[in-house]
Amino acid sequence: MSDSAKSVTYASVFDTSRQQPAPILLLTEVFPPQHGGSGRWFYEVYSRLPQRSVRVVAGRHPGAEDFDATSALATQRLEIKMADWGICNARSLRQYWSVFRSLRRIVRQHSVSAIHVGRILPEGWWALMLRRLHGIPYCLYIHGEELNYARFSRELRFMMRRVLRGAHLVIANSRNTRRLVVDFAPSVADRIEVLHPGVDTTRFAPRHVAAADTSCHRRPVLLTVGRLQERKGHDTVIRALPRLVSKFPSLVYRIVGDGSRRPYLESLVAELEMASHVEFLGELDDHAMVRHYQTADLFVLANREVDGDIEGFGIVLLEAQACGCPVVAGKSGGTAETLIEDVTGILVECTSWEPLATRVERILSDDGVRRQMSARAREWVVQNFDWNALTQRAQSIFSRCKR
Repeated sequence: MSDSAKSVTYASVFDTSRQQPAPILLLTEVFPPQHGGSGRWFYEVYSRLPQRSVRVVAGRHPGAEDFDATSALATQRLEIKMADWGICNARSLRQYWSVFRSLRRIVRQHSVSAIHVGRILPEGWWALMLRRLHGIPYCLYIHGEELNYARFSRELRFMMRRVLRGAHLVIANSRNTRRLVVDFAPSVADRIEVLHPGVDTTRFAPRHVAAADTSCHRRPVLLTVGRLQERKGHDTVIRALPRLVSKFPSLVYRIVGDGSRRPYLESLVAELEMASHVEFLGELDDHAMVRHYQTADLFVLANREVDGDIEGFGIVLLEAQACGCPVVAGKSGGTAETLIEDVTGILVECTSWEPLATRVERILSDDGVRRQMSARAREWVVQNFDWNALTQRAQSIFSRCKR
């Protein structure tokens, strides 16, 4: 069969005149109920696409069965998580082959017209295999930080470049991520589209409270939401606390999220004698998380680059601003694209704690500036990052993509 005969356009997926439109397949390990910004991004966009135009193959996670039972998306779960993404060891090869066989049955059963891939590896490798065998085009999402793995492995670098070159479309979550992709694989530059993640601005919204709730009798609250990873900079905020507490004695720093660095962060809190000013809240559901956004005085993501590992975008910064909470973010990765500097938030060099402490102290000391930033933050997110508007852009991108 010729390439032209095999050609399949994404536009056909959204052709509502067809009685049974050929679905696209979203292939992603990270997907609700698993916590993670990319998984939320996928669910919010694809659940808003025309009914029956999408099928999902996602990773297995605790609570997935209950979530899928109420989801708007037809979802099948496979064991996608891999300890090693390479193909040069027998265990990985067996898992790649096992998942590939399952995916091959799925794409045949549902006459899948295109595959949307949540990550470059391992999902992208399966999409590349399916394209070569069945001619199915794939669209590849890039989040930024995953390209860092290629710096340490010639094998992964080879695999990632092959996946990128085989993609019909590459979707970068920020302009900064687009730059990283072009640097890594210049030949795909003309196939990259930038599509920012977004926020459900009806769910993430300010709480209407009496003026008394923001009085000086309430503890000032700093908040960080995100997995406890080194690049997130939780330790930088903790190191800034002694100086901030000297100015605001009742200050509390709340950390939502979990991860391998929690023991280290807890030991740092103890070392600095800040235990009465730090609360580790673990992972929370959306309802509880929104409440913390709404009651925080300032959201802080002190992200920095660590051995090439960066924050690709920062959905949590949008969620905070949607709730009317001003933000402070590190000058690294794509976080600058989430805010208007000095209007809805502040960018700070977060390789040390002193500049962060200075800016946080300044904002907490000026209620007028903070209230003004709060109002502008909400307006900025509603106008530019609401999921409904972003889904329309996503549909436009998908429909323009063809072999």
